[in-house]
Amino acid sequence: MTTKQMSDSQSALVIVDKLFVHFPITTGAIFNRSMSQVRAVDGVSFQIHKGETLGLVGESGSGKTTLGRAILGIYERTSGYIEIDGYEVNLKSRQKMKEIRRRSQMIFQDPFSSLNPRWTVNSIISEPIRVHRIVKSKKDRENKVGDLLDLVGLSRNYLNRFPHEFSGGQRQRIGIARALASNPIFVVCDEPIAALDVSIQAQVVNLLEDLQDQLGITIPFIAHDLSMVRHICDRVAVMYLGILMELAEKDELYENPQHPYTKALLSAVPIPDPIIARERKRMVLDGDIPSPINPPQGCRFHTRCPIAKEHCSKIEPVWREISSGHWVYCHEVSPRYVPGG
Repeated sequence: MTTKQMSDSQSALVIVDKLFVHFPITTGAIFNRSMSQVRAVDGVSFQIHKGETLGLVGESGSGKTTLGRAILGIYERTSGYIEIDGYEVNLKSRQKMKEIRRRSQMIFQDPFSSLNPRWTVNSIISEPIRVHRIVKSKKDRENKVGDLLDLVGLSRNYLNRFPHEFSGGQRQRIGIARALASNPIFVVCDEPIAALDVSIQAQVVNLLEDLQDQLGITIPFIAHDLSMVRHICDRVAVMYLGILMELAEKDELYENPQHPYTKALLSAVPIPDPIIARERKRMVLDGDIPSPINPPQGCRFHTRCPIAKEHCSKIEPVWREISSGHWVYCHEVSPRYVPGG
């Protein structure tokens, strides 16, 4: 490990190293023989620094949600290493996982299915407080739930209401309050605005920004909307078929994208100025994302890549830093300097 890598590791809250998450496909009602595997995450390495928001973007089926859930230990990893605030995510250690789950929470995509319809708002939000023994008395627990409702912009009068009595945006605010109930330092946001009306999305994103400023939490923000990611995130990682394609500071990635997949995604982002929109060259990818059961040999993206060469279908690229903080998975992208050279 280089001096720079050691320095980065010391400032990182989350370390993911060579992470693989494969789901077996079985057949047979009795013996459950494994026939194949879904290679949802296939050798991903990156770090998330304390207090930053890391955007994670890519098409549906690229492995974004699986990656987020594997980091929290919701999905068991096949191999690799995950660390959160100095604690290794190890499902075999109940004591470690209890501490990790107090420090780490998740905001789910669907505010309709992620809340128990038979529980009141008070029960939903107070459950993490009770499980992790954040406060001692029932009265203190109710006061904390009220404080959390204030924090997310909801009235304390909602304590005894049920989820079906709220709009989608209000439900997502309840989900955010629940995620913050255990005083976490790390919160995975799994497309938290995807199921909401456009008029509500900006409110929820602004709320998340305000909460991060107040509480200093670290957020991986999984999304499809690249314009929203640029608004809220510090760095952006682009994922395709279980592999990271590119990772850079948000301004660097949006203004100077290097990977052809990133360029294709950005070319699809709407531009409000019709003159600029007409002049912009749109990059349209052929075909659909391949199956994660049988991903292409060599570079995962070569079957759709407009600049692919013969060796791209045979040799897998190396995840490398082409300039300071800018990482790319591509044979055809040249480094702008040699790190450490």
